[in-house]
Amino acid sequence: MKPNLSFDALKKQVADGQIDTVIAAFPDMQGRLMGKRFHAQYFVETAWEETHCCNYLVATDMEMETVEGYKSTSWESGYGDYIMRPDMDTLRLTPWLDGTALVLCDLLDHHTHDLVPHAPRSVLKKQLARLADYGLKTASATELEFFVFRESFDAMRDKGYRDMTPISAYNEDYHIFQTTKEEGLMRQIRNGLFGAGVAVENTKGEADAGQAEINIHYSDALSMADTHVLVKNAVKEIAFLNDRAVTFLAKWHHDAAGSSSHIHQSLWTEDGKPAFFDESAPNGMSELMQHYLAGLLAHASEVTYFLAPYINSYKRFAKGTFAPTKAIWSVDNRTAGYRVVAPDTKGVRVECRVGGSDLNPYLALAAQLAAGLAGIDAKHKLEPEFNGDAYNAESARSIPETLREATAALDGSHMLRSAMGDDVIDHYVRAARWEQEDFDRKVTDYEVARGFERG
Repeated sequence: MKPNLSFDALKKQVADGQIDTVIAAFPDMQGRLMGKRFHAQYFVETAWEETHCCNYLVATDMEMETVEGYKSTSWESGYGDYIMRPDMDTLRLTPWLDGTALVLCDLLDHHTHDLVPHAPRSVLKKQLARLADYGLKTASATELEFFVFRESFDAMRDKGYRDMTPISAYNEDYHIFQTTKEEGLMRQIRNGLFGAGVAVENTKGEADAGQAEINIHYSDALSMADTHVLVKNAVKEIAFLNDRAVTFLAKWHHDAAGSSSHIHQSLWTEDGKPAFFDESAPNGMSELMQHYLAGLLAHASEVTYFLAPYINSYKRFAKGTFAPTKAIWSVDNRTAGYRVVAPDTKGVRVECRVGGSDLNPYLALAAQLAAGLAGIDAKHKLEPEFNGDAYNAESARSIPETLREATAALDGSHMLRSAMGDDVIDHYVRAARWEQEDFDRKVTDYEVARGFERG
């Protein structure tokens, strides 16, 4: 994501009355944008240097509950402040909101001015710093799938998220006529994001009624994560402005396809050479790439929480749905959890197919890098390629089937604790356990419908 607005240009447009609002925001644990809307004149005079927020904002659940058990903040410590420091390299217009610009922020400790270690942007920056020590940089892309509905967000909420109507009536995968029915919305999304400096490649129909996908040109991992959270926020806002609803739930209905966020990743040298490519190697996969992929596989269970962070996330992993169930690798095989794409070319890369559309991109990319670097450090030998239908590979390494299983793997990961720090892993283990605790005490519609009369 390239900034499309310099600070000098912002000041000029503010003086000319073209921009009157600046959103300063940071990604929370769930990958949502949290922050403030500034009067633009105040932002260019003062707030562009720093502003402040409550430190509970990266220690909450989806409902913004002040969850107990976090070391970083609590009622006992008084819920103090963090500094929000705008990263002016992310400053951009948001054309779908009149007179508005947006900038993303890093979170800093109010006393030390160090990056808050468990803030998602900080977690990714730490892994990128490690990668830079190898003389390497990333090229990443995170595909995003979502469902579009005829109803508005407000109408859906009013009727308890029942009887929701996908915008199209049948599978629209690559289907031009079907996607014409949603083109009024999707055109605004493409053009709005392009106007915000996002390199939009395309939108397309996906593998179910009302399911869409948006693809963004690859970039370095931090820029990609910044783009990812902007795209999700923009899609929701533009849908809202059109009286439509969208969802990034990994599995919005048991009869519907899941929505993914496939992560494409490769490493490059600082002078722009593809570190994953060796024309003399099988499939063009360099020794470095083989070690990296072997690391992803060896630590697949440990990083799954960062790819599937909620109870609902695990409903997506089902046979015959294009969502993987096995953490194995294969060349151009969509049944495998890890697919090698563009073999024998300079663009050879790994596509992790495990992640759902509900992931936090900063955490997911950081975990992938940590696992890959562990493979490089240990010179892990890559296991033989799997061929065939991975859904039927009963003896192959399985993706964790529940949040409980993924949480245990995260908690016990020496690799992630070494790469990210104990405090960071403990923070997200607490987040994972709270998701489970909260769900376990709730009575669901399923239980009532199944047992109210017959039980």
